[in-house]
Amino acid sequence: MSPLLLFSFVIVYFLILLGVAWFTGRNSTNESFFIGNKSSNWMLVAFGMVGTSLSGVTFVSVPGNVAKEGFAYFQVTIGYIIGYITIAYVLLPLYYRLNLTSIYNYLMNRLGFKSYKTGASFFILSRILGATARLYLVVNILQDAILNSFGVPFWATTLIILSMILLYTFEGGVKTIVWTDTLQTTCMLMGLVICVVYILNNLHMGFGGSIEAMSAKGYSNIFFFDPNSKLYFVKQILAGAFITVTMTGMDQEMMQKNISVKTLKDSQKNVISMSVVLSLSILLFLYLGGLLYLYAGQQGVTEAGDKLFPAIALKHMPPFVSVIFIIALISALFPSADGAITALTSTFCIDILGIQRNTNLTDARKKKIRQRVHLSFAAIFLVFVLIFKVVNSASMINVILKVASYTYGPILGLFSFGILLKRQVNDKLVPFVCLSAPLFCFVIDFFQEQLFGTFKFGPELLIINGLITFLGLFLISSPEKAVE
Repeated sequence: MSPLLLFSFVIVYFLILLGVAWFTGRNSTNESFFIGNKSSNWMLVAFGMVGTSLSGVTFVSVPGNVAKEGFAYFQVTIGYIIGYITIAYVLLPLYYRLNLTSIYNYLMNRLGFKSYKTGASFFILSRILGATARLYLVVNILQDAILNSFGVPFWATTLIILSMILLYTFEGGVKTIVWTDTLQTTCMLMGLVICVVYILNNLHMGFGGSIEAMSAKGYSNIFFFDPNSKLYFVKQILAGAFITVTMTGMDQEMMQKNISVKTLKDSQKNVISMSVVLSLSILLFLYLGGLLYLYAGQQGVTEAGDKLFPAIALKHMPPFVSVIFIIALISALFPSADGAITALTSTFCIDILGIQRNTNLTDARKKKIRQRVHLSFAAIFLVFVLIFKVVNSASMINVILKVASYTYGPILGLFSFGILLKRQVNDKLVPFVCLSAPLFCFVIDFFQEQLFGTFKFGPELLIINGLITFLGLFLISSPEKAVE
């Protein structure tokens, strides 16, 4: 299909987003930017968060990984459900009781100022790395599909997309994102369903026949029972639960949307309903992956991994499917980037700069600082996407899970220690503990063959990281009752 025509659809889609942003961002304040004035509709938040949780990586990388790992990723998804239940009935009541704008304020109230800064700093690092990895994957596809034909360099493509995101999040923040995420999730899931139906029709198969064909090739295996394998179901389910608790429940981007809902009860309904829709969506993405490999065999397509879905959608399907794929892909891109930049802006302004604690700053001055921080994070995103372009990877989903296991572990340890124990830490030593834990994990991961033989670590390295942080905090704590 003509790159110019594809690009025109991208522009039209963006203009629609800009219209939504203008309508929702009118008369916005810092309060609406950070937490949407606590007036967001829980159903909109739940549906929009599905798009944020899926992202472009799920859209491309999860189906592309099916030939290598089958439906094993659904083991992680089962863990997600356990994690979301924990968030709904353990973390959310805590956040609402303390009336938090930034969830990392809990760490200051419970453990101390250094702990608070450390948790916020690790979130900033985690979200920058994770969000830019997701952004890179989709930008790279758009570059190959559209912008290369216009002679636009990769860095300029990234800059254009980041500028587009800035335009519709600059004023409204969370208040706008709740609505744009809903639109984007709708487009993404519609694209997924249309692609599934099209491939089934062209393979002349029904659902049962396609499952049989996938099973014959080993694509549809869900549970893996070898304890030494990184795909072992116990490891994957546990990792999924802890990934969700940390990457959603202890993540300012995701919780920023949840605490923008007016009541705790509605926020809990949001999390539980979102977990159900998310799980079904991931299962459908895995099913699509199996279909893509069956279709690739029929069409003689040789691409695999992250390149499979784009190659089939853009080169081996009718133009209308190519358009749907591009719109769905952009719909997967924007929620993972716009929310990240907004949440990073919130965390840096509130937790690092402390603009809400500074009574000497006027609202106008606070807004100016917030806007400058917002622009700065967009520039940081540009730099990291270019770094990922140099590094590159066959499967970004594995890269993101690996990064999360290192950067979210200390956050998991900090929150777990604060919630489970009534001990007071030596706050000055907390940053050293939180920096040491990922280093220990790196050594364990790097030398795992020498230390553990055939036993392979997967995403459960996050749990080990959190446990090391937890034990380190215990060693620098005393049994004195902490200040509530």
